[in-house]
Amino acid sequence: MKSNELWLIEQSRKGNIDAFEELIKDYKKIAYNIALKVLKNTEDAEDASQEALIKVYKSIKSFNMESTFKVWLYRIVVNTCIDLKRKKAINTFSIDESIDLGGVNEVQREIADNSGNPDELVEKNFNNKLVNDAINKLDDDFKTIIILRDIQGFSYGEISEILSCNLGTVKSRLNRARKNLKEILENELKFQY
Repeated sequence: MKSNELWLIEQSRKGNIDAFEELIKDYKKIAYNIALKVLKNTEDAEDASQEALIKVYKSIKSFNMESTFKVWLYRIVVNTCIDLKRKKAINTFSIDESIDLGGVNEVQREIADNSGNPDELVEKNFNNKLVNDAINKLDDDFKTIIILRDIQGFSYGEISEILSCNLGTVKSRLNRARKNLKEILENELKFQY
């Protein structure tokens, strides 16, 4: 941990809000992105990341520095997302799907991308949708570990701390998650061609 970060943690423990803001400024975006990947809803991701940061502020005095601040914070984010998902029984959806408002009312969400040639864009969008849909079909434990390792790039040790499980469990769960994801993708591709 950087000495500046240690100082900011100590100041935050004393109730210095400016120090806390400085401490979390580099982590806010990643916390939101993790929440968005887990919850698949921008409003819920905003709520969960804000709630997680409030929890971090309220419980920073209990941070024992056995892990890095980053890992501790992201553990709180993941747990907050899981709690929110349980409370709301959130139905996840892909940003590529349309929203059925009942009857003939349907809203199609689109994200503009004006780069590349049309054939490449079609293939890229197809592949992204295929992978997103496959990830969404995974059990929550498997989805979370794929997001943390393969999308966010956390190390096995960091994931172990975030999920509060041992390193062997992380490796075996990630192996099973990737295997399940591969099977889902293979099944989807069979039906595509």
